[in-house]
Amino acid sequence: MTDFFTHCWRNARLDLARACLVAFFLGLAPALAADPEPGSDVTLLRLVLSADGLDLYATVRLDLPSAVEDALEKGIAMVFLAEADVMRSRWYWADKKVASAQRHMRLAFQPLTRRWRLNVASGPMGNNNLGLALNLNFDSLHEAMATVQRISGWKIADMAQIDPDGSYRVDFRFSLDLSQLPRPFQIGAFGQSDWKVSASATRQLGPESSK
Repeated sequence: MTDFFTHCWRNARLDLARACLVAFFLGLAPALAADPEPGSDVTLLRLVLSADGLDLYATVRLDLPSAVEDALEKGIAMVFLAEADVMRSRWYWADKKVASAQRHMRLAFQPLTRRWRLNVASGPMGNNNLGLALNLNFDSLHEAMATVQRISGWKIADMAQIDPDGSYRVDFRFSLDLSQLPRPFQIGAFGQSDWKVSASATRQLGPESSK
């Protein structure tokens, strides 16, 4: 009889342990599914088709992670990357990419002048890059980031690449390009949530988008 009660008690304890474990993971699931980057999103994405091509207007809401802001304040340059892919919809096959554009925005603090410099280019920047499209200076990080987060009249496709009667999807992405950090920072930043800056949005263009 003693062995019987001992066996039942062990089974009851095992069932209780299993129930607690299930409850733990059920409680953990919402946290695991939560958005890891709640401070970044695209609040505006607008497409304008003109005689010259397709222009993109975007505004990104962005709360800089403390690790990124600290590095900027210490003089480490950061490159923010905006990307846009223009995809033509095809009912008989997968969508076709007809145009792609990038905007690299390098932000750095200048200790001698105590000002912030923003360089903008259509490709990755090196020390000897002569293809910079724009150079701007700001008195504060807040002013500089306000310009980084607003994209106005960015041409992402030529008119020859767009069929006025076609239907298109534009995929827009905004991120911090960790690959352009100094090597020691790349090693420490990859895979770390404190260094993640990412937002994306999609818009339709064509006859169907106006319905």
